[in-house]
Amino acid sequence: MPYRPPSPYAPRRRPRLTRRGRAAVLAGALLALAVVTAVPLLLLLPRDRGPVTPPAPPTLLVPEGWRSTQVYEAVDRALALPDGTARAAATAPAAALGLPAAAGGNPEGYLFPATYPLPDGTTAEGLLRSMVDTAGRRFGTPATAGAARAQGLTVHQALIVASIAQAEADTADDMGKVARVVHNRLARDMPLQMDSTLNYALGRSTVDTTADDTRIGSPYNTYARKGLPPAPIGNPGEQAMAAALRPPAGDWLYFVTVAPGDTRFTADYAAHRANVAEFNERRRRAREGAEEGVEGGG
Repeated sequence: MPYRPPSPYAPRRRPRLTRRGRAAVLAGALLALAVVTAVPLLLLLPRDRGPVTPPAPPTLLVPEGWRSTQVYEAVDRALALPDGTARAAATAPAAALGLPAAAGGNPEGYLFPATYPLPDGTTAEGLLRSMVDTAGRRFGTPATAGAARAQGLTVHQALIVASIAQAEADTADDMGKVARVVHNRLARDMPLQMDSTLNYALGRSTVDTTADDTRIGSPYNTYARKGLPPAPIGNPGEQAMAAALRPPAGDWLYFVTVAPGDTRFTADYAAHRANVAEFNERRRRAREGAEEGVEGGG
């Protein structure tokens, strides 16, 4: 047969891949699929944001004026310890909290009010020692000792005055005036007659003082005993200590808080009695109003 060139219009046969070619095509397709899938996955992965900051340890806040009993309870709760653990740590002879000799082993007044971190491994004894150390740094300075001497006091006695001012007043100004009343009464050899010291002796907090309360046999009964009580009645802050060391000038001998924010200071006993009468009348009306409210509510 004579040779005939292939017609350009004749249908072309598709080339058939060899087994090796089919394997290569399949591998390429799988690689493309892997790339398409990996891109969104990479976008979902967290980016490197640098070193991770560990969380801060929990803390314990000791407010100004808290008594040692309140501090002990808070320490036990904060450290998840059995009730009484902190008290035992504070009173055990081997505790060695670093108290000054004047404290006589009593931490009252030396558990400085502040916020304390509680890293892992914190113990009740270690935490109380930190409070005492902080009080030593704040109050155990030559300047504090000199200011106390200028008032005729030791640092321990100044801390007692500060604790009374802290318990009796709500503002820095009133703390200073309360401290001045204490100084004036000491100078006149008058009993301090502070309800706050009676409350401390009775383990309570109230504005109602009875005649029977003033007859209790306690060294903290400043109605029956002259001079300062033997130890602080709480843990004062720096404002109260400043009030004790540098009280404002004044001749005040008496004061009473007639209403919240209304504490009246005077050197006149008759004026003081009138203020006390107003306070008692306000208390009477408040009690009667509370009773009427309970009755009206059924």
